[in-house]
Amino acid sequence: MATAGTSGRRPPTAQAFVLEQLRQAIVAGELLPGQALRQDALAERFGVSRVPLREALKTLEGEGQVVYEPHRGYKVARLSMDDLLEVYRIRELLEAEAARIAVKRADDGVVDELRQTADEINAASDAGDLLTMTEANRRFHFIMVKAANMPRLERLVQVLWDATDTYRYVYYGTPANRAVVRREHDQMIDAFARRDAEELITMLDLHRKHAIASLRNFLEAG
Repeated sequence: MATAGTSGRRPPTAQAFVLEQLRQAIVAGELLPGQALRQDALAERFGVSRVPLREALKTLEGEGQVVYEPHRGYKVARLSMDDLLEVYRIRELLEAEAARIAVKRADDGVVDELRQTADEINAASDAGDLLTMTEANRRFHFIMVKAANMPRLERLVQVLWDATDTYRYVYYGTPANRAVVRREHDQMIDAFARRDAEELITMLDLHRKHAIASLRNFLEAG
């Protein structure tokens, strides 16, 4: 049986619906790294035919969320430090450019939106609702990316975020990490409000570095 997204709104197509549900299941650990994905069982679970399911799996394969093995089918990709470092390095370059432009173009409404979304992240963190926190955190960062008004750049960053949501969910599993996220988000909002692009970029870089350091320990311990 399909699980409802936190938005409570079903996507407009069967493929988009399945894609959203698969992403949530992978991020939340319902589908584990290395787990085989039985298409017949998944189609029944989500109440769709195999056609939109196959298309959703192809999309996830392109993002690196799942892998395909001939004669065996799809399985959830395993977490990889090399993969994370590559994605975060590309994000570093693109998000720095977005930050420089966003602080010049954005009005004060963007700062208000950042503060409101940070409150949602903190509430989810306090409640231990990691999936809601992960989704709200994504909105927080894309408020800044969208404020640059560069649609092509935004789409590229979107693909990178899609590939690493599982890592963020793992990172948020530790209360100390969630406290770091809260503090760093406040500092980002302050830098954005002051239109200090270089300080904002510094905080974004530090934000990623802290996540990488924690996840490195987790992956190496595993």
